[in-house]
Amino acid sequence: MRPLKTLKKLYDEESQVVITEKGSPPRALFSGENFLLEDLPVGTRVIFPRPPLEGVPNVKAAIRWAINHPEGMDPLHALLRPGMKLTCVIDDISVPLPPMATPDVRQSILEVVLELCADSGVDDIHLIIANALHRRMTEGEMRRMVGQKIHDAYYPDRYYNHDAEDPDGITELERSPCGSHVVAVNRRVAESDLTVYINVNFVPMNGGHKSMGTGLANYASLRAHHNPKTIRDSESYMEPTKSELYRRNERIGKAIDKHLKVFHIESVLNNRMFGPATDFLHKKEEDYTEGDRLKFHAMRYALSKMPRAAARTVLNSIPAPYDVTGVFAGATEPTHQKILEKSWQQYSVPVQGQSDIVIFPIPFISPYSVNSILNPLLVQVMGLGYFFNLNRGVPLVKKGGVIILTHPAFDEFDPVQHPSYIEFFNRVLPETRDAVKIEQKFEREFAENPSYVHLYRKGNAYHGVHPLYMWYWGENGRQHAGKVIVAGAENNHVPALLGWDRTDTLTEAIEEARGFMGRSASISLLRIAPTVMVDVK
Repeated sequence: MRPLKTLKKLYDEESQVVITEKGSPPRALFSGENFLLEDLPVGTRVIFPRPPLEGVPNVKAAIRWAINHPEGMDPLHALLRPGMKLTCVIDDISVPLPPMATPDVRQSILEVVLELCADSGVDDIHLIIANALHRRMTEGEMRRMVGQKIHDAYYPDRYYNHDAEDPDGITELERSPCGSHVVAVNRRVAESDLTVYINVNFVPMNGGHKSMGTGLANYASLRAHHNPKTIRDSESYMEPTKSELYRRNERIGKAIDKHLKVFHIESVLNNRMFGPATDFLHKKEEDYTEGDRLKFHAMRYALSKMPRAAARTVLNSIPAPYDVTGVFAGATEPTHQKILEKSWQQYSVPVQGQSDIVIFPIPFISPYSVNSILNPLLVQVMGLGYFFNLNRGVPLVKKGGVIILTHPAFDEFDPVQHPSYIEFFNRVLPETRDAVKIEQKFEREFAENPSYVHLYRKGNAYHGVHPLYMWYWGENGRQHAGKVIVAGAENNHVPALLGWDRTDTLTEAIEEARGFMGRSASISLLRIAPTVMVDVK
């Protein structure tokens, strides 16, 4: 085995792409609530995230500069007047992942905005969480996001979750004659003189026109782009020029901008997901110190000895020390364009060519399992929806290639957050995995089920239609890949219902994939997390 000093010379220190050679160190890969330590075949291409960008020196100063020098609009102070009705809309807990260490950037932005409102004599202010059909955030989660002072001043009457099923709380701005095109938003927002949308960008897939058009909509409005055909027509969710999904969001967003006055404040974070205790996960394994190896093995051992629920609780309790790398404000499109440019600097890694086999390590968390369980449908959407689409228009895996996911694929669901997921998994998937058939036969039933509507409105459950949307989001990966294998699956029935093969180990999964694609098949590992996107040339 080569000494590490020699191994370090085998790759460009500035490059995020490492080719595995004989003697390369094993890779630390997420697999749910634990880690694998895997030796990969010689020639495997390992794609690492970029190092975290430096944050702005003073977050509050960056916020004030942005709202005083906005893109395509007057400064915020010039839009405020005594007696006006103002609504601040805030991204929900689905971003960033894991939740950031306090103070959350949304709190910092709100503190600046609310201080400016007080100076301008604006006191009719509501704070609304743009949760669309996501679950309502709990009071504790809401307090943590905006801080104790703001929470105590506004909760619950003036700080609350959007309710997409409130018959008196939604206003339609536009509707096509056939009803296929509906633009609907929260009534309080529609009746406001000004809406300030406070957004946090974790990867370049939220913000912009999507913020208002999705976060404050109802089921009738979301159907225009949350459907299998639109997703199949989107080559990449992340690259606007390749995405029918983006174009439909854009049309809805422009309609909202035509009817309402919206001042966007968007922030972008770096990918510093891990604090001092686990910061070795930011590194290439070639760069691990002896201390890093000891910390990794200790963490892996401890997690392996915990009950899964306890390990999940521990992992969910560790906030991420993200830095704010930019804040921009103003009109929808020019503001979001600035954010996208900053996001590509952090997340986009150029790579040469596609691979026959691609490995996606699946961690313990997703946008829809914060403080909950990554159930089988969410494993599916992480692998075939989000990770497959972490590209700028060209997937990392070749058409007809093999996707390998590392995850136990356990049959566990959270009955509080994901009640309709349980029915979808056990009733719908045994009948069909065809997304179009599912849409036609089951969508209305799940969307209008009164029990699921009640749990969404009064509890902390995702909307009844949400598991169908999660299945739709996997369409691109499902239609593209020739085979999906889940390595480390602890049972047979979960992979079978999802339409996947299973193996006990990653080595066995690679062997099966090579049997499918040929012995000379090329292999890539997308080393997530932290988050990374590929720009395939």
